[in-house]
Amino acid sequence: MTRTQGNNAALKTGEVTPRGFRFAFEEVPVLVRAFRRMVRDLEFDISEMALTTYLVAKEHGVRFTAVPVFLVRGFHHGAILYDPDSGLRGPKDLEGRKVGVNRGYTVTTGVWARTVLQEEHGVDLDRVTWVLSGDEHVAPYRPPVNVEPMWGERSLGERLADGELAATVGAPAEDPRMAPLIPDAAQAGFRALRDRGHYPINHLVVIRDDLLADRPEMAAEVFDAFARAKRDYVERLRGGGIEQPSATDRTHQKVMEITGADPLPYGIEPNRVVLESLIKHAVDQHILDRAPALDELFAESTLDLVG
Repeated sequence: MTRTQGNNAALKTGEVTPRGFRFAFEEVPVLVRAFRRMVRDLEFDISEMALTTYLVAKEHGVRFTAVPVFLVRGFHHGAILYDPDSGLRGPKDLEGRKVGVNRGYTVTTGVWARTVLQEEHGVDLDRVTWVLSGDEHVAPYRPPVNVEPMWGERSLGERLADGELAATVGAPAEDPRMAPLIPDAAQAGFRALRDRGHYPINHLVVIRDDLLADRPEMAAEVFDAFARAKRDYVERLRGGGIEQPSATDRTHQKVMEITGADPLPYGIEPNRVVLESLIKHAVDQHILDRAPALDELFAESTLDLVG
């Protein structure tokens, strides 16, 4: 199960096929529901998965293992919305206030948005009360004491509009008055990339452990197929071969312009810094009890692969 997007489109069309087996894709209209089905019931052999959900699932013993295929990346400076008429002067003013979080505390967008608040704006995350609109994919996970569920029928957007919440993270803008708390959010993301190499990963790919036990080489074969499809996409990006680029395509093109490199590198080594950063922040935000070694997280046959 994986959502159709530029870097895996060639797999969906059959232009790129795996060696040694075939993919039978299942389309799940709301991607996060597929994550939950995989985490709770192992419904798919191979699945796209949110990175932090994977880390939490792994810590709680869910029987799947990742390959270092990073399907979705982006910037999260624009994920934090507020009411410009509320008197909030900047991110530090969130301390002592309530901030709504779309779905669960472990949602990867939320982790990265909180990282921006802490690293770039000095926000003490433990002094914010995080209000969740939903539950966690990994049911046994228990959030820290400054996280609480949202009660009642009103949406995050409604609570933001009436001042119950100082801001929201990852929620759709329901009121045109609401704006990103971080000004010029898109440029702030690209500036973070230039200044400190900040380029978040959101999704990777996981395989059920029983399949890997029967065929350990499958992980490397899955990596190879996704890497070949991605290379096709990147070449089209470089050559102007995408007639109507999406917002995601344009972000990838901008990343190439800034870095001069592949905007979607696969493999552990080219992503070691960002992976270790996410793990550190997941520990700091009381999402993980300990920081796992990267070699514990990825299938053995993929540890040295780059694509």
